[in-house]
Amino acid sequence: MGTKLVGGPEDTLNSGRRMPLLATGTATYPFPPADDIKRAVLDAVEVGYRHFDTAALYQSEEGVGLAIAEALERKVIKSRDEVFITTKLWCNNATPERVLPALRESLRKLKLEYVDLYLIHFPVRLKEHILDMTCEKDDILPLDLKSTWEAMEEVYKLGLAKSIGVSNFTCKKLADLLSHAKIPPAVNQVEMHPVWQQKKLREFCKEKGIQISAYSPLGAKEWGFDLVLSNPTIIDIARAKGKSVAQIALRWGHEQGVCLIPKSFNKGRLTENFAILDWQLTEEELQKIGEIPQKRIATIPEFIFPDGMFKSPEEFWDGEM
Repeated sequence: MGTKLVGGPEDTLNSGRRMPLLATGTATYPFPPADDIKRAVLDAVEVGYRHFDTAALYQSEEGVGLAIAEALERKVIKSRDEVFITTKLWCNNATPERVLPALRESLRKLKLEYVDLYLIHFPVRLKEHILDMTCEKDDILPLDLKSTWEAMEEVYKLGLAKSIGVSNFTCKKLADLLSHAKIPPAVNQVEMHPVWQQKKLREFCKEKGIQISAYSPLGAKEWGFDLVLSNPTIIDIARAKGKSVAQIALRWGHEQGVCLIPKSFNKGRLTENFAILDWQLTEEELQKIGEIPQKRIATIPEFIFPDGMFKSPEEFWDGEM
């Protein structure tokens, strides 16, 4: 059988830190109990995953923390350095004085002294009491990105986050951030899969030295899951190659050099999602996938109000639709 591959391929971020490019996500609704998250993360550790993606929003930090503690205790992982943990600042804390306390609270739940990557979850600020995406027009406040990013830079300097970055940022919002950032974002985590390939954003990020992480790389139940897994082009390629449809979608993402964050709480699927490293897509297959009609699935309608701060999806995504 040979040695079991652990962690998979990595990339060096602009912070100098190494990030495993095969991650497993923990966002699922309704929020599962911490024990369910713990079990799924422990399964993923056994499969070989070493990068775990969580967020204050997902209410999964506690479960991830329990799993890492148990994996260390059982010596499935030898040290904290072997795992890469990403978490995110929720929009109700997207204001300078709340960044450090929010991260400290995440660290408390994770039972960790630092996270490997801390992201601004959305380029949005919400009122303090809004803990999820259920909000009214008046709950959305102006975001002072410059001073909020300075607070992110501060948690980096304190060593509480080894890398900092953003999520759901467009080229325009990244350009704005880069115009004043002293420490550039290491990562931009965005929706990306064969039906939403993000070519323009990927080129921009490559030029600026920002690593892309792909959430919903198989689509997502909440946002039209089937658009990716029922795509006839991907199904045809999967059939011809004797691979699953999910494996084709993930291998495509891997060949684009992005970090993949599929989510599964099923050990069989976790194993299948990891088994994309010892084969390749042909030029012809890549070309066919490149011709798939494009559609952003996660348009984030929760933040759109005709008379609010973001009047349309086009405005929210700066025309990147």
